[in-house]
Amino acid sequence: MLQGCKPPGARPGFFVPGNRRLQGCRKQFQGRAGMLPSITIIIPVKPGGRVRALDALTAVEYPRPFLDVIVAEGNSPSSQRNRAAREAQGDILYFLDDDSMVSPGALQAAVAHYADAKVAAVGGPSLTPAGDSLLQQAIGAALGSLVGGGKVRNRYRRVGSVRSTGDHELILCNLSFRREVFLACGGLDERLYPNEENELMERLCLDGWRLIHDPCLAVERSQRPTYRAFVRQLFSYGRGRAEQTRISGRISPASLLPVFLLFYLVMLTFVQNPVYSVPLLCYGGAVLASAGWEALQRRRFEFFPLLMLLLPTLHLAYGAGMIMGALSPRFRREKEPANVTLKRVEIGG
Repeated sequence: MLQGCKPPGARPGFFVPGNRRLQGCRKQFQGRAGMLPSITIIIPVKPGGRVRALDALTAVEYPRPFLDVIVAEGNSPSSQRNRAAREAQGDILYFLDDDSMVSPGALQAAVAHYADAKVAAVGGPSLTPAGDSLLQQAIGAALGSLVGGGKVRNRYRRVGSVRSTGDHELILCNLSFRREVFLACGGLDERLYPNEENELMERLCLDGWRLIHDPCLAVERSQRPTYRAFVRQLFSYGRGRAEQTRISGRISPASLLPVFLLFYLVMLTFVQNPVYSVPLLCYGGAVLASAGWEALQRRRFEFFPLLMLLLPTLHLAYGAGMIMGALSPRFRREKEPANVTLKRVEIGG
């Protein structure tokens, strides 16, 4: 376990006035800007890529002298984020993806949670924009469903109230850290992508830090535009989870369920006894019920046939990725040093 990561005893965190609710934040901060923590927003992007997130940042309600934005160009997101964090000037590091669209009051609401000195990370869900295609909307529904997303489904839907949580409810496209804690713990493990933030948050929880999920801190971010891209995404998620497990030695039992499903379907092709088909019928019923429920509660009945395809695809692609990550982890391969270019961006407004 890394040293220097332990949370402090009871002591004041950053000063944040009175009410922590998103409503009224603007009034609370008027006349007290000198007492606010500074924030560095870090956005990794491929070389030459467009950073749509900057469009929404122009409307954020936070004093500009206390707001720093770093765009980190490169092809190794974990390295890009770490390099930017080391160069950051802010007390709080706020990680966004290049297409994460934040709400105007998000930074004020996030900062409020750091008044508790034992809070190391604060984040919220990533929601599918209303303007996305039918397929993208259905993918968002699949990820946010109980059968599809399981315990991580709250990363993709806004539900409940502010709460302490684990890595299962937080997602790196909308996640902030206390900078001193992030650096003291060594930052993100650059052997991992994706799941680098999950490995870090696991360590933070083991060291006694608190993680906060605030549903009001939602960003909007589009889902994958094609079925093929969705399959690659879930395969990558499964592979990243297996690689994280290889590194940390800690297994999430729920992440093994798609692997068992994949092995079961392969085994089923070699047996003739109808009894062995009973679990498949149960699984099909669960998918059918989930697809129907999601279509019904969203009043989008055209989702039903898509979800009947997307839910099994999600499980099988994730399971295949888990197997690949366990048998052939990418961190064992020799990698060239990451080439990262940092650019500071001025935000108007």
